[in-house]
Amino acid sequence: MADEAHNSGIAGRYATAIFDLANDMKSLDAVASDFATLKRMMAESADLTRLVRAPVFGADEQKKGMQALLDKMGANPLTQRFIALLAQKRRLFVLTQIISAFEAMVARQKGEMRAEVTSARPLKDGEIEEIKRVLKAKLNRDPQIETHVDPTLLGGLIVKIGSKMIDSSLRTKLDGMRTAMRGH
Repeated sequence: MADEAHNSGIAGRYATAIFDLANDMKSLDAVASDFATLKRMMAESADLTRLVRAPVFGADEQKKGMQALLDKMGANPLTQRFIALLAQKRRLFVLTQIISAFEAMVARQKGEMRAEVTSARPLKDGEIEEIKRVLKAKLNRDPQIETHVDPTLLGGLIVKIGSKMIDSSLRTKLDGMRTAMRGH
């Protein structure tokens, strides 16, 4: 498997290409919507993830499978051509990273920021709105929040904004206490 840095380089180039093209064609919102749907579908379907990532599928199989899915979604023609190109070039395995890089470019253009919030349990809508409110007050920008669940945190949150991370998880606090107690 290719290393992560190599993947992000490929993903970055493809994301920049589709972003610029979609922007020029006034299709940015449509492509962003298609990508959000694809991202959600991949998160929900192990079969789709396998089709996208597994090298056992040939380019034609991937292209046909993705085309059927995109047709069913009613995807923008630009999205359809882009996914077909990825399948043809055997680059579909970086689709998740391409979508993430594309989303970051769209957010940057709109003056938004993306924040990844990891919690021990699924957050309620009111809790997500409160996190958005606090982040907007602190950073003077509208945050786009992506939530993840990690039960090993026990409680609290981990918030990542770009390269910054705020870790208020119970697991980290307990680990800190354990380390401090060992030192005495």
